[in-house]
Amino acid sequence: MTTLILCKDRQILHDGTRRYDARKLAWAPLDTSAPEGKPVSAAEAIRWLYKETNMRLVPIGVIGPREATKQQIAVAEHLGKQLGELGIPVLNGGKDGVMEATSKGCTAAGGMVLGFVPGDDWTEANDYVTVPIATGIGKARNVLIARASLALVAVGGGYGTLSEMAFGLHFDKPVFALEGAPDIEGVQYMECVEDVIKALLLIILQLPGES
Repeated sequence: MTTLILCKDRQILHDGTRRYDARKLAWAPLDTSAPEGKPVSAAEAIRWLYKETNMRLVPIGVIGPREATKQQIAVAEHLGKQLGELGIPVLNGGKDGVMEATSKGCTAAGGMVLGFVPGDDWTEANDYVTVPIATGIGKARNVLIARASLALVAVGGGYGTLSEMAFGLHFDKPVFALEGAPDIEGVQYMECVEDVIKALLLIILQLPGES
């Protein structure tokens, strides 16, 4: 397992031989000897990167139905809260149901939410969206959400969510599923929000396959 070392004085996160480039979301060779620092967890590293550096704000897409169950709403809000606390920006369709619940949880935790609403009027976005973007392209905005996200998390869903998941897979994005999301080959079905967050941390830190 990779040991992450944080050297706040020099604004460097490294693993002994490589430093993490917050602008490229990738690792690069250290150009000097490894600076001393404090071992940190993946969550601590991510929180520092997003909140104290010039980290590139590539969002995590959270998708799901407008007509959601109470459990799906609760899970979506919890997911949004976890992402917001880490400083990870969220992208969704900006409307009701799972989208609104995720937005509410994220903004309540101090996070940023981008909402790609389908119509021409940005005021269509729910009240918790930080950056409403009027796409004017209707359901075709599902493609944009899948394309623009670093990874996708589906909480429940029907045909619309299924299309976003399929586009995510088509674009070679990691796609995770919770709470009865559509069954598609290639999607990673998770038991809980915490498992999704752990997987997302590894994706952002470019540490695939570690636990």
